Amino acid sequence: MSYRILHEESYITIAYDYVHEWLYVDWIGDQDLTSVQTGCLMMLQFLKAERCHKVLNDNRRVTSMWADAAEWGGYEWFPAMADGGLEYFAWVYSPNVYSRLSTDLTLQHTTRPVILTFDSIDTATSWLKQV
Repeated sequence: MSYRILHEESYITIAYDYVHEWLYVDWIGDQDLTSVQTGCLMMLQFLKAERCHKVLNDNRRVTSMWADAAEWGGYEWFPAMADGGLEYFAWVYSPNVYSRLSTDLTLQHTTRPVILTFDSIDTATSWLKQV
């Protein structure tokens, strides 16, 4: 494996892929405002610590709506991530329609960094490798 696990809990795993030099974040199960904020702030901490510029954000195992975190994510967290060095964010959608809506709502509040959404982890990975 080309990555090292930096943090692991029941609802999130954050790893650093040292071959591709990006954070890989796997969100698991039901999410809410607290879990999203806690996980996102950990991502910010590790982004800065690893000095990386890309994130592969995997929501394929998210099972719930977390729209109450959307404005915070768009207005506060993404700008902080961009200020911390983030340039490219590949976001793999959950198959859960409510989680997808939460993702789209977050993106309505976001202007930077460059964020693309994907239905496939392979497509997301390919894009992230090219940027």
